Amino acid sequence: MKYVIVHGDGMADWPCPELGGKTPLQAARKPNMDRIASCGELGLVATIPRGMPPGSDVGTMTMLGYDPQRYHTGRAPIEAASMGLSIAPDDVVFRMNLVTLNTAADGSTVMGDFTSGHISSEEAAQIVHDIAKRLDGKEFEFHHGVSYRHIMVWHGGPVDTVLTPPHDISDKTVDGHLPRGPGAERLRDLMAEAADILSRHPVNEARRANGKPPATSVWFWGQGKRPAIPTLRQRFGADGAVISAVDLVNGLGRLAGLEVIKVPGATGFLDTDYAAKGRYALDALKDRDFLLVHIEAPDEAAHMGRPDFKVEAIERIDELVLGTMLKGLPGLGAFRMLLMPDHATPCKLKTHSNEPVPFAMVSGEALGQPPTAVRRYTEEDAAASGLMVGDGHALIERLFQKPSA
Repeated sequence: MKYVIVHGDGMADWPCPELGGKTPLQAARKPNMDRIASCGELGLVATIPRGMPPGSDVGTMTMLGYDPQRYHTGRAPIEAASMGLSIAPDDVVFRMNLVTLNTAADGSTVMGDFTSGHISSEEAAQIVHDIAKRLDGKEFEFHHGVSYRHIMVWHGGPVDTVLTPPHDISDKTVDGHLPRGPGAERLRDLMAEAADILSRHPVNEARRANGKPPATSVWFWGQGKRPAIPTLRQRFGADGAVISAVDLVNGLGRLAGLEVIKVPGATGFLDTDYAAKGRYALDALKDRDFLLVHIEAPDEAAHMGRPDFKVEAIERIDELVLGTMLKGLPGLGAFRMLLMPDHATPCKLKTHSNEPVPFAMVSGEALGQPPTAVRRYTEEDAAASGLMVGDGHALIERLFQKPSA
């Protein structure tokens, strides 16, 4: 039996005026998602436990069957695991975004772009290398990742500094969201020193000359220590893999004992190679029991406040990822598939929200039969089904058909 999770990051949304009051899932043409919803189970699942922030770290951990209230220690150490970094017990790992801060008309500083215009990994590597060259030492380490997403390790640092995810304050004043609490002054000093390096960095000079947003500052958030979690093999006896262009998802995969498969052309953005992800997914399942295939594009579109881009991303997932997989999976034998996002990302908010999200689960056998109902994979139809999984981390047990303990 093959077990597959198709993870459309942030697909769930609220009704959008730009789409005539429909959500992107309602507006999108997605026959494969709707077929899964009609032939299998459709319902809502709570991926964000009460009181926890609605981040992809929490939501994806839930999706993989780990209770975040028990296992979550922070987002950054998960990404560090993906990068293969050696983290000591007293190390605290911080996510470090390269961001564009702008000055508003009233003189305040605004989070203009938490991605620095989706700066390329090559450009970012040069910047982080120069930051590390000046600021690395016995206390701190800096490691470049993908695009705007990077890591800072503070040896013996504090874990309870109050930090704000930069995507939560897009186009908002950063005053009041700068580091507070233990270690805050040291982090602010690092931000100031990094900003000085960035102010005259050749990468930024080239970006300005080409009309692109420069990386003007670093932004720290998502700190924590390395978590210890049981692998999926220990839990379900399954060997598996993860396909994602995002360090966070790959890091959770590594912690869960999954092999990370790199797909050429996978960018973690709207221009990702959807079809390649579908092809590599089928190839990965030839000799593995389990696969998580993650597509970041819907979430990125929502962070931009672009429901039209989000509809396009959902339609490409349906046609090029799901379509490719559903054609090839029957040739690999029996299978079960779970389709879901890790959280909602309303275009109106440009950030994540914590309400339950729609999931659809189906077996290959059921897909070969006439639909049990005519339903669409949407927030509305999922709510109308009456099925609600309150402990989201238990949903994977339904996929593996394992009774809850």
